[in-house]
Parts: sequence; C-alpha cells; structure tokens
Amino acid sequence: MCGIIGYIGENKAKPILINGLLRLEYRGYDSAGIATIEKDEIKTIKNKGRVKNLNDIEEINSLKGTIGIGHTRWATHGKPSSINSHPHADNTNCFSVVHNGIIENYSDLKEFLKSRKYKFLSETDTEVIPNLIHFNYQNSDETGDTKFLKAVVDTCKMLKGSYALEVISSAHPNNMIVVRKDSPLVIGKGLNENYISSDIPAILSFTKDFYILNDLEFAYISRNNIEFYNEDLEKIHKDFQNITLDTSSTEKDGYPDFMLKEINEQSKSVRETIGSRISSSSKTIISDLNINKKFLKTINKIYIIACGTAMHAGLTAKPIFESLCEIPVEVEPASEFRYRNPIITQNTLCLFISQSGETADTIAALKLAKSKNSKTIAISNVVGSSITREADYTVYTHAGPEIAVASTKAYTSQIVLLAIIAIYFAEILDKNSTKINELKNDILLLPSNIEEVLKDTEKIKAFAKRIYKEKDIFFIGRGIDYTVAVEGSLKLKEISYIHSEAYPSGELKHGPIALIENDVTVVSILTNRLLLEKSISNIQEVVTRGAKTFIVTNQELNDDFDEVINIPKTNYLISPVLSVIPLQLLAYYISKEKGLDVDKPRNLAKSVTVE
Repeated sequence: MCGIIGYIGENKAKPILINGLLRLEYRGYDSAGIATIEKDEIKTIKNKGRVKNLNDIEEINSLKGTIGIGHTRWATHGKPSSINSHPHADNTNCFSVVHNGIIENYSDLKEFLKSRKYKFLSETDTEVIPNLIHFNYQNSDETGDTKFLKAVVDTCKMLKGSYALEVISSAHPNNMIVVRKDSPLVIGKGLNENYISSDIPAILSFTKDFYILNDLEFAYISRNNIEFYNEDLEKIHKDFQNITLDTSSTEKDGYPDFMLKEINEQSKSVRETIGSRISSSSKTIISDLNINKKFLKTINKIYIIACGTAMHAGLTAKPIFESLCEIPVEVEPASEFRYRNPIITQNTLCLFISQSGETADTIAALKLAKSKNSKTIAISNVVGSSITREADYTVYTHAGPEIAVASTKAYTSQIVLLAIIAIYFAEILDKNSTKINELKNDILLLPSNIEEVLKDTEKIKAFAKRIYKEKDIFFIGRGIDYTVAVEGSLKLKEISYIHSEAYPSGELKHGPIALIENDVTVVSILTNRLLLEKSISNIQEVVTRGAKTFIVTNQELNDDFDEVINIPKTNYLISPVLSVIPLQLLAYYISKEKGLDVDKPRNLAKSVTVE
C-alpha cells in the first residue's frame, strides 16, 4: 500500500522524487523519505508524517544526485516513525532499498543475518532486504554489474511475501535495479532518463511510454538503457506501452479536495464508461469480451468478488444480473473467498472488481478461481494492472484516475459497467428484451441525471452542519437501496470517523432498533416504488423513537421528515448511481465540518496491495 518512486537521468533527482511522492501520497502517508547517490555515497533523508515534512530537514537542500529512490509509507511492520520510514540501508550504507509489500519470513531472515553479525535499527520487515543484498553481494563470485544484479536476484529468492523493490548502490552509482512480485511497479521511459513508480499517474507528466513489469521480472536500469531479466538471469524482451491519460485528472482544478472534484466528475466518468457500448436501438457491444451463447448457457452461477467499495458495487449488481440473466449470483469479499475453498467449477463465471487492479486479496482470489477452471473477468480502472494481466477477460471503467482515498466515481462507474455487462449477457441469452430496452434508455440518461443531483447541495451541507458532532449514525434501505446504505455508511466511517451501521430496513425490529434513541440520525434510501409503503413504515418506527431522518428518494412522500433529498426517477436497478451521491456529499461535508483531511483519512490507503 506504500508508494515508491525512482529516477535515474541527467537532472537532479530530489525535486522529481518529491513531486512523485506527493502524487503517490494517497497510497500511504505515515512517513516519507528519499535517498540519492551523492559523489559515490548514498545520502538518505526521511521523516515521520507527510511528504512535506521532508522539507523540515535542512540537509535535503544539499542533494544534487541524479539517481535516487523515494517512498511514502503506510505502516505494516513497525509504528510510524522516522527510523521505520524508508529508504532502508544495509549496515555499510552500500545498498539502499525502498519496498512496497510485506516480507512474511522476515523474522527468520533477521535471525539468519543477526547470526552473521548484522545489526538492525528499525522494527520493519524491509530492513532485512538491503542487508541480504549486501550478504549475497559479498559472497558472490560474480564481477562487475552482474554481481549487483545477481545479489538482488538471490535475495529475492530468499523472500516470501509481496514486494516491489527499488535498489541503488554506491558501488554501482550509475545503475538501479527494480523488481516486483504481487505489488505494482511501472517504468517510464524517457530520453537519457528513466522513471520508476507504483502508479502511472505519478510520473505521467514526464513520459507517456511505460514498461509494465510482471512478477519476478528484474530491470537493470541506467540513464539511457533498460535491460530485463528473469530470475534465472536470462535476458527477456519487453515492449513499452504508450499510455495517454489526461494529466489534469490528477490535479484539483480549483476544487478544495480531490474527493469533491471526483464526486462532481461522476457525470463525465459514467458517460465515458458507457461510451459506445450501449445504444437504445442496437445490441450492446463489449469488444473486450469474447463470450458466446453456448458458453453462457453452461453457466449455473456467477460470483462477484471484490473488497470494500468495489464489493458494494458488486452487491448492487447482483439483482441486475439475476433479474436480466436469470443466473444466481453470489457476492463475496475477496479476503474471505480465497480462504474458504469455494465451490467453483468450469460452469462458474467469476467477476473480479478492483479500481486499482492491484488489490492483493482480489488478485489471490482470481488466481484461485482460475486454478479451479472458472472463466474470469476483471473490471478495473487501470490499464495494465495486475488483475487485468491475470484474468481471462478485462473490461475497463474509463473513470479516469481517482486520487482521494475514499472511492466515489469509481463506484458509480463500476455499477454502470456491471449493468452493461449484465445487459450484454442477457442479450446473448435472448432474455428479458423489454426490461433490457427500458434499462438501456435509463442508463443513457444517467449522466444528465447525475448533473441534476449535483446542482443543489445546500440542504445536504446544512444537514451535515447539524449532525457532524454525532457519534453514531444509522443507514437503512430495502432491496437494492440497502446496498447503497452499506456504501453510504462506509463513506461516513472512512472520512469522518463517525461510527455508523447499515441495516436492511426490515431488520431494524430484530435487534438494531434498541440503539435508536432521541436525536439519533437515521439515513434512509427510498427508490423502489414496490417497497415504498413498507419502507416508510420502517422510517416511522425510528421517528417514533426520536430519531432525526435524512431521506434520499425519487418517490412522492406525504409524510413530514427532517430532510428529504429528491433525485430524478430512474429504473430502480440503476438507482444506486444517483442515490449514493447525496450520501457521498453528506460524508464529505461532515468531514469538512470536523476539519479533517478528506482526501487522506487516517489509517487508510488508496490501493490495498497487502493482506
């Protein structure tokens, strides 16, 4: 979940590293550091807290080296502190390493090194890596550049776990070695300079040409050359990809926060996700899926597997697939799915959702499904990400880079894309044509309906000001509205640190209503006309017990509730795309009232690349 950056070229490394770390800070912000090679000596500057805290160390201004590595940390092993921050060096300060991932056997490796007189300064798992490189380097019969490369390769053979590594050495001041296993890493190709990063957007302003590393591919990098090797030290050929993204999507563009910007970008992201895939007058086209009727008729179950907000998108998609395709759907968190020996056969279709495409649990679950002969589909927002390289098929959301840790536009884009895939399958199966045509028309109206929802946010802002000091808030809904309640509750927890729970409305009287007392806030979503009367009855039950109510609806309500946010009418199967937006804004404005960092909530990181 950490962010790593690297540069080797003809310019000063320090400003490039700092710029990259600032762009990667959503991956972790417990501490930060950089290391550069200065006159054949490695200089390291690191500090607890945000990247900007590095500027508090006066020595950083003296760095002139043109090769360096950087790291912004989300702590796993060892508390956030300056000494636990990266980069980490070996005992001789000959090798310096930044690492994203977890070394599972670090305790055994630490004891191995201690028995050979190596000393350790930090509590991290990472510190074993530079010392192992030093050990293997000292005990190698190789010479020259091959000695450096082999020491890194031999070290990686000793590591168990996940890692993306950047390694520099004062003994090889013109080179850098990078490698990945189960953690993201890309190399940006420049003219007499090369860039390394966890994410493409962090270095997109410098280059558009990228090498995407696969697991256990080692890159030996100089200013004007990159050589690739496998773990047997055999040279391999890799082609670079030209990546074109709008770099303005990684800037705030006048908004106070990325989250507010991304909430307001949802009309655009949904429009881009729809693209030319559906129209009201022709069959749905998803060119990335080569799936036919014969295959689909063999499918007796669909699994949707994801984590966090992406899993909530899957929950929302479940009734869409079941309603249109008439195939049973199960939605599971990847972290549970991968450990419970799920019943999967060649007649099971598995959909995996990950905004970043690097979610460790989701990738592991995908590999499990493939081992059981299931066809797999990846839904991601990031071209070339790990999940897209593992899956049989990949469909992209085209939401654009999402920087705020709390996901907004990725969620709504995922719902829309899942609905389009469900329509595509149903059309292949010749099912529910009338229902499909109605749904298509409403999907095509979503961008303009989102703009309508975003026009007036004053009532939401005023209600947030009224309740921001509360300790407990409850979310309720029935059917597909309950899936929105779950996501709304998560958003509130993530960025405001207010405890909240989501319940199916009908379950209130089976226990949770005991928690409803005078002046507690209950948020309710009402978009299904067929469940309206029952849902209103559930709201009246909490009102009777003194609760304040915040209701998001596209139905006509005759009752007098505290605050009602009206959204445009649409097909109830895709109503979550609209009904979630007031909940995103409510969480946002509550967090702002509390004076919190909306984009970087405590203890969280954008991309969860460790278990």
